[in-house]
Amino acid sequence: MSDIIQLLPDAVANQIAAGEVVQRPASAVKELVENAIDAGAGKIQLIVKDAGKSLIQVIDDGCGMSLTDARMCFERHATSKIRKADDLFAIRTMGFRGEAMASIAAIAQVEMKTRRHEDELGTCIFIEGSEVVSQDACQANTGTSISVKNLFYNTPARRNFLKSNPVEMRHIIDEFQRVALANPQIFFTLHHDGQEVYHLPGAALKQRIVHLFGNNYNQRLVPVEEDTTIINLRGFVGKPEFARKTRGEQFFFVNNRFIRDAYLNHAVITAFEELLPDDSFPFYVLFIDIDPSRIDINVHPTKTEIKYQDEKAIYAIIRSAVKRSLGRYNITPSLDFDQENSIEHLITPKPFEEIVAPTISFNPDFNPFASEQKPVREHPFLRADGGFKSSPIPKNWDTLYEISKKEENLQHELHQEERIAVNEQEVSKSSERQLFQIHNRFILSQIKSGFMLIGQQAAHERILYERFLLQLQNHSGVSQQSLFPQSVTLNGSDFELLRELLPDIRSLGFDIREFGKNTVVVEGIPAELSNVGEHELLEHLLEGFKNNMAILKLDKRDNLARSLARNAAIKTGTKLSLEEMNQLIDQLFACETPNQALNGKPVISTFTMAELLERFEK
Repeated sequence: MSDIIQLLPDAVANQIAAGEVVQRPASAVKELVENAIDAGAGKIQLIVKDAGKSLIQVIDDGCGMSLTDARMCFERHATSKIRKADDLFAIRTMGFRGEAMASIAAIAQVEMKTRRHEDELGTCIFIEGSEVVSQDACQANTGTSISVKNLFYNTPARRNFLKSNPVEMRHIIDEFQRVALANPQIFFTLHHDGQEVYHLPGAALKQRIVHLFGNNYNQRLVPVEEDTTIINLRGFVGKPEFARKTRGEQFFFVNNRFIRDAYLNHAVITAFEELLPDDSFPFYVLFIDIDPSRIDINVHPTKTEIKYQDEKAIYAIIRSAVKRSLGRYNITPSLDFDQENSIEHLITPKPFEEIVAPTISFNPDFNPFASEQKPVREHPFLRADGGFKSSPIPKNWDTLYEISKKEENLQHELHQEERIAVNEQEVSKSSERQLFQIHNRFILSQIKSGFMLIGQQAAHERILYERFLLQLQNHSGVSQQSLFPQSVTLNGSDFELLRELLPDIRSLGFDIREFGKNTVVVEGIPAELSNVGEHELLEHLLEGFKNNMAILKLDKRDNLARSLARNAAIKTGTKLSLEEMNQLIDQLFACETPNQALNGKPVISTFTMAELLERFEK
């Protein structure tokens, strides 16, 4: 029998390695940008076309490469970071395995121009499918410019598995945000299809967060800082009232490398105990600086998972540091009265200095419109010159508004009582239903066999869900035009998601158009939701969509209908009139599946007379 084991050709081996390193365009972006950071760049430009499928270009002003290094960087296992095995446990740089450039060159057409500061001419290399097509001297700026064109051009099966452009662009933005947060001192720009998505000048970490996620984050951040012998911790956490329904905006960095760690994430979540609902997640950007010999970053191909020597101690440090920061900035309630009193010295005046409250003196009888000399016979309305007199300002004039307001409230209450009485008479005449609302949460209705309880929020969610699904299928959503269109600015990832969903969102009745960088103008919303704010409605819709996408893996239209129904439904605790309860029940029983809530639980619970009698007889 002949030998059957043989070495793979380099081209095939590179394509296999590329399957680990380059899974999608965002993977290539991550590797190229990290190489630019390791080159000492102060400015990095990322240019993308067709969500990276046609072009990914990274331009930096780093140290550049020599003629030999420019050729060697495309060889497998070629790196400037590792010299011996011990170096693997003292890594502080980003790319170090020496596979990224070789893997990218195996599945794309790559053109690289590079020049060092001390060289007069640079080097231009063009590689296609791991084969060097040309290598020449050229005129180039200091630093490196790499263009990756037609990703997966020679592996069409891999290219067919890529998602739509908005989805792939969201992944690119996610990678870009992580690198930009880890290096706030570097100037970053991102252009997609000729439009500038991000323009991030070098700044402090807080300014970088605000530039990435929006100006409204400026008031949401609580600083965290802790130095210990094990780790140094710094960064920011979001205030509890601004927590979101998805985990998207949570960033952990270890030695400036983004990681995913459920254990450390749990440490932050427990620091927010009793401050957040169960289904909410806080924002945080936390940096851990630790001795590289205490961690192992070679446990995952993408280097996003790390093993620690002192895992439990790191957990305790993070939890206590975040909790102390929340308390220090008056986010959590404090029962330490000594601590509260100790704050007083911060505002104590200087010695021998007395604080005097400002006073204002005025004449309550002063009338600026009164004339100094009055005629003997004064007309109540006319002046001596024939003009109209100004009415004197009465004392305690502000009480007139209070009296008027009380009268309006009284009339409104009487009108409400009359309306309810009329509605009850009409219902009793038109229907035999006897309805009661229990704790503004359930609707109780008497039936022949006993009575039934209906969860009002679950019922309304079911009604809206089926209505929105029908509108998505028939493109029949009715829009209520806004008197004053509202502009809504989103972060880059949410803006790309909105662009992807825009055709279906318009089918629901939204009238939305793009308006510049990461901004849309909402000119109309669904007629059923006319009492909801445009900005709040759009943000909650996107949040719900991302949450369902991460947990339930729903179809896009089903996800949209479900998200909008949950945000638009009447909430538990809302008082309903008799007419509203009747209308809700009629619409519920007109649904295809009236007894199933969106979470799969029942909407209606029926209690028979037999069950009641059995319970009381016992």
